[in-house]
Order: sequence, then C-alpha cells, then structure tokens
Amino acid sequence: MIHEGVTVETLQALLTHDSAFTRTFGFQVQGIEPGACTLVVPFNPLFERPGGILSGQVFMTAADVAMWLAIKTRRGLHDASVTVSMHTSFVQSARNEPVTCTARVLRLGARLCHGSAECFSEHGVLLTHHALTYMRPEPRTTAANAS
Repeated sequence: MIHEGVTVETLQALLTHDSAFTRTFGFQVQGIEPGACTLVVPFNPLFERPGGILSGQVFMTAADVAMWLAIKTRRGLHDASVTVSMHTSFVQSARNEPVTCTARVLRLGARLCHGSAECFSEHGVLLTHHALTYMRPEPRTTAANAS
C-alpha cells in the first residue's frame, strides 16, 4: 500500500518546487507503486560528455532520486532517509534521448533500506544498474531532551 498523501503529483511537486538539488535535471515522475518509483529523465544537451554520450552523473542522480521517492511511497513524504551507499554499473551509453529510471525497495528495515534501480533507453535497452542503501537518521537529541 502507498503511504497516505503520496501521489505522483505530490512527489512531482517535491522535485519541481521543494528540492532545489533536483530541479536542474527536469525529472518527471512517470509512475509509482508501493516501494517503487519511475522517473523520466528528459534529454538535455548540457548533460552530454565529450563524444555525445549522456554523463554518468545523470544516471546516478536519477537512480538516487528515484530510490528516495520509492522510499517515500512506503514511509511518507516527511521521511528523512539519506543515501549511505550506491554501486553503479554502466551497461551501455545513451545519446540524444530521454531515459527512464525505475527504483525498487528490496528491503525496508527500521533504519536501513536496500534497493535497486535501473535506467533504460526509450527503446527499452538497459543502460545502468544501481544497488543502493539508505539510512533513516536517528532523531537528534538535545540536552533538554536527554534529561
């Protein structure tokens, strides 16, 4: 079940209006399921490497953001989970085309979340595979809270 209040529209608003670090990429939330999110990454010539291929940082950011949103489908919009690790395998390059990236939660624990993401070309060719681990930070304690 998707967490209450989490919709394609609320996640898109988070990317478009609330999170400055994602705006440059122009990610579009294409769809969500419980523990999963698919983003469309529009082609932007600013993200090309020499030789005309899409930069790896775009794939890695898409995977990271898609996983961030996939976790929110299970824990809610206010979840503060952060990336602990990401392993990326670049399978094939992309040129002058939009890319889709789907992230899926594989295990959602009390503190750690393990997941995977894959990016595909517009023709369904696997471009990258990512293994991600997120951590839910412990609430901060202050001297007043500790006593």
